[in-house]
Amino acid sequence: MTSSKKRGTRAGKRRPRKATSPMKGGLKLAVDLAASLAAAALKAVVPLVAAPKPKAPRKERARAAAPEKPPLATRSMPAASDRAGLHRCEHGARHYRIFKPGMTTAAPPLLVMLHGCGQTPADFAKGTGMNALAKTFGLIVVYPAQPREAHPTRCWNWFQTEDIRRDAGEAAILASLTRDLVRKHGADPARVYVAGLSAGASMALALARAYPELFAAVGVHSGLPAGAARDQASALVAMQRGDPGLRRMLPMPTIVFHGSHDRVVNPRNGRLVVLRAREPYPTLRGTETAGQVPNGRAYRRTVYRLGSGRSLVEHWNVAGSGHAWSGGSSRGRFTDERPGRLARDDPLFPAPQPVGAEKGRPGPHHSRRAGRAVARPGQLNGSSRLSQPVVPGRCR
Repeated sequence: MTSSKKRGTRAGKRRPRKATSPMKGGLKLAVDLAASLAAAALKAVVPLVAAPKPKAPRKERARAAAPEKPPLATRSMPAASDRAGLHRCEHGARHYRIFKPGMTTAAPPLLVMLHGCGQTPADFAKGTGMNALAKTFGLIVVYPAQPREAHPTRCWNWFQTEDIRRDAGEAAILASLTRDLVRKHGADPARVYVAGLSAGASMALALARAYPELFAAVGVHSGLPAGAARDQASALVAMQRGDPGLRRMLPMPTIVFHGSHDRVVNPRNGRLVVLRAREPYPTLRGTETAGQVPNGRAYRRTVYRLGSGRSLVEHWNVAGSGHAWSGGSSRGRFTDERPGRLARDDPLFPAPQPVGAEKGRPGPHHSRRAGRAVARPGQLNGSSRLSQPVVPGRCR
């Protein structure tokens, strides 16, 4: 009885569900159907439009719009050149030849090569083979020319006081030429060197003494000390007997080559050049070695250093060698065509390999007997800066 009442009570408390209005249900279905039909009709009437592509960056659009350029040709390395030139200044003028190796170094070294009596720049370049070495090591070489108007046999006037002092004569012309070439060709002013043979070697020493701020080192082949003569008569005496010349006031690395059988310039002059080169240094330690070139001559080499450092002065005495460029080529005059030893560790004065078999013709101040040399030069080290501004057309 009780349970039936409870069930009846619960049943009585349950809320009746709301009846859905037939009007509202039909309206919703009609709206949905109309929307689907409208969408289908719109698709059938309106063509499909592709979605827009994302825009490329501004740089890429400009690159795509620009016309295509042909690929740039690869720049080739500049070729080596051997040209003639003329330098003028207030003290005179000199022709010269200049060899550029064609290498792209920022500031290459510059080597001034002074020929001997009876030679020309072209002949001197062939005989020494210096252009081939310059191409290998990347240095500029200039060969000033001494005209017959200055000396009948093209000798540099190393024995004339007015030609070897500062701001005068040939020394001033050569110094002006050197500075001008350093400026024009972008050479390193701290690596400017001068070397020569016979009269050219003697002038190289005089030039280095007059302009020590311009040259970093000097090479002397069969030459005499600076100031060894005052005129032509005293020059002949110094060549035959030797003369100590003038004291060198400032240090400068120096390398000397001399043949023991030189009949034109006494080998004693080579020893005196070394003596003068050693004077400005406080203490130099000398080391002497002897050697023999295979199928060649014997030699004696003396190297002077400060402690265990680099060589500052070197003396090469070649047994049996005469008055000729050691280790040179027979393509040039006054050279020793027989092979000597090469030194690829020093780009300044290594002896080149001989080329050809043509005999050189002797001339004034050169002996007919050419010795054979050896010649591994020592390191010519030093630093100098151009202390004066370069003024084109003026000798400084």
